[in-house]
Amino acid sequence: MPKKLYFGHPVNVYGTDLEKILLEKIAADFPDWNIENPNQKNHQEGYEYWKKTRGNGMDYFFQEVLSGCEGGVFLPFRDGKWGAGVFGEARYIALKGYPIWRIDIGLIVKPTDLSSMQPLVLTVEETRSRIRANGQIVPY
Repeated sequence: MPKKLYFGHPVNVYGTDLEKILLEKIAADFPDWNIENPNQKNHQEGYEYWKKTRGNGMDYFFQEVLSGCEGGVFLPFRDGKWGAGVFGEARYIALKGYPIWRIDIGLIVKPTDLSSMQPLVLTVEETRSRIRANGQIVPY
């Protein structure tokens, strides 16, 4: 059975041409893996349900989605900064001892050490400001 590879990326990439291109590239680069894309209706519903009933929607991803993944490919913002949620997902998989890769200018690169990325991690508020403005999702 193929292993699951999580594709962590900012919400403002969901449903875009960039997401489609990256999914195709990931599938080509990792042909023996099943890609777990958080941009699916069931994951959006799971997030909202956990947010409403447990107070934290991201826990849905950590406990229900990421726990079944054995690797991950992650997209930081264009300037190399990591959104809080995307970094948390990458850290979760790395701490389980599984490989992670960072997407950098269209290439998939395996980081050597996530701790060296820590200065590039945005706060939740900074992440939200890059994803939404005036209640609307802004372009990546």
